[in-house]
Amino acid sequence: MTSAEFSTMVQTYQGLVYTVCLQLVRDPDTAQDLAQETFLSAWSHADRCPAGCERQWLARIAANKAKDYLKSAWNRKVSLPGDEDLPQLPAPGMPPGPPGPEDEVLSRLSFAELEALVRSLNEPYLKVSELFFLQERTVDEIALALRRPPKTVRTQLYRARKLLQSKLSGEECR
Repeated sequence: MTSAEFSTMVQTYQGLVYTVCLQLVRDPDTAQDLAQETFLSAWSHADRCPAGCERQWLARIAANKAKDYLKSAWNRKVSLPGDEDLPQLPAPGMPPGPPGPEDEVLSRLSFAELEALVRSLNEPYLKVSELFFLQERTVDEIALALRRPPKTVRTQLYRARKLLQSKLSGEECR
């Protein structure tokens, strides 16, 4: 296929390719990017196009590009109910935010009291809390050490904090 023939094919089918991508991804900017990727792929594999079947061939490439995009791990944003309540940890290398209630409580407790509280937790919160509160490891380090996904570690830390808060409020009321 010559460059002129390919240019004619692009002009003829650009609307079709864009529409196929847009129907699948539902985002105009992403559909435009995928249409460009479709034509780049078509150009690099132009020798595989069956004669007279350019329309179907391009539509199939576009559909596959869009499906690959939708399946990609980067695109997927899985969130579970309650994720919005999880604490937002600072990005690696970024300074932590202003001190919160947790920091105030930790400053009032001695290390021995904190250690006793943490060790009173049951699994799966015990090991995560020991590593985070007592050994001051990051979520990623804990996830690697315990062979758990970082999201699981964050959830367990969130629940451990809730348990520690309830234990602290129970002790302070006595």
